[in-house]
Amino acid sequence: MDGYQNELTHSGVNGERLAKRLAELAKIGWTEEGGCERISFSQEELKAKELVMKWMEEEGLDVMMDGAGNVFGRLKGQEDVPAVLSGSHVDSVPHGGHFDGPLGVLSALEVVSAWREEGYQPKRPFEVVIFSDEEGARFNGGLTGSQAFIGQIEADEERKRVDYEGRSYEEVLKEVGLTPESVASAKRDLDDVYAFIEVHIEQGKRLEKANLPTGVVTGIAGPTWLKVIFKGVAGHAGNTPMNDRQDALVAASDFIRQVKDFPPQVSDSGVATVGKLEVKPNGVNVIPGEVELTVDIRDIKNEWKEEIVRLVKTCAQTVAGKQEIAVELEELMSVDPVEIPQHMQQKASEAVKEVLGSEAYHLPSGAGHDAMIVGRYVPAAMLFTQSKDGISHNPKEWSSLNDCVQTVHVLKRFVEKVCDE
Repeated sequence: MDGYQNELTHSGVNGERLAKRLAELAKIGWTEEGGCERISFSQEELKAKELVMKWMEEEGLDVMMDGAGNVFGRLKGQEDVPAVLSGSHVDSVPHGGHFDGPLGVLSALEVVSAWREEGYQPKRPFEVVIFSDEEGARFNGGLTGSQAFIGQIEADEERKRVDYEGRSYEEVLKEVGLTPESVASAKRDLDDVYAFIEVHIEQGKRLEKANLPTGVVTGIAGPTWLKVIFKGVAGHAGNTPMNDRQDALVAASDFIRQVKDFPPQVSDSGVATVGKLEVKPNGVNVIPGEVELTVDIRDIKNEWKEEIVRLVKTCAQTVAGKQEIAVELEELMSVDPVEIPQHMQQKASEAVKEVLGSEAYHLPSGAGHDAMIVGRYVPAAMLFTQSKDGISHNPKEWSSLNDCVQTVHVLKRFVEKVCDE
């Protein structure tokens, strides 16, 4: 509570209550480094869900857990119409932080707590959501709960998964009372869902640089992973003249140097990253004969992403021709981005203006979230909270209580606008 501005506690939103809930949740899976280890489908993740379920019940919500381990705390609306959902996840990466996921869950719960103090009942039902296994740290996947929610999980395929300890998917699920079949059958009737709103830490520095607590997300980037293999000729480093070489690493270096220039030519939200590189034969005195690398390309609009991919591929071919070597290109993965509907962005922006008294700051999300999965089927939106130094997936992950509480106020107003439609 150090440095907390007490005047931010108003309209039912209570900063001390939010801080205490964050602190209590942080104790589950606490690490020596002061971080969090609540791996998906672990006892720690389950205990975190059970703690939040207890708080949900204390706030008068009807609480249930589905076959995927997703938790829903439902507040009855004035009318029996499709519900507005808000939440996130409580699992973490190994040695992660305490805000990625939990802030979204507890922000939604704080909205309910505020309404209870004000005696307010929304027109539409409102549900606080915890999705299972967003991070995917155990099975190298992720977003399992939200995919089960929209009906995209197949038991036979998931059954093939093995975790980092060599344990089967079925064995791991059994320990938390789930089965591959129960996860695959957890699909929700999406006709009963009006919208989904997720609060999340930014995991970047834009809001910090702008000195703002909250931002409105414009879209969630979908990644394309491109494998590029430059094939030259290996040779002796001492006996091969410089003008008679087909050096795959020289070609790769020229290519890597240019990759960073393509996203800004297309949009302000696109990114491209060379994150993995293998040199063969990788000897001190051998001219590299082959280099294999990956390029991670992301943007919030599919046409923008495809244009960046085209520019990257053209560059690889041009560089290979210039160096008189071969190049092979393969798309390893491509996920469509999700654009946040304009009417949802507009309502979020209005909430920012009304609550904070300033124009909304709009920014893209470069990382995947449950809202990316749900948003393909129902209107979705995201609010970002400022991250100190842009750090996430790390024990040093931090968002100030002032920024968190201001985000809750924006979320509350935003949800009220959507519920009253």
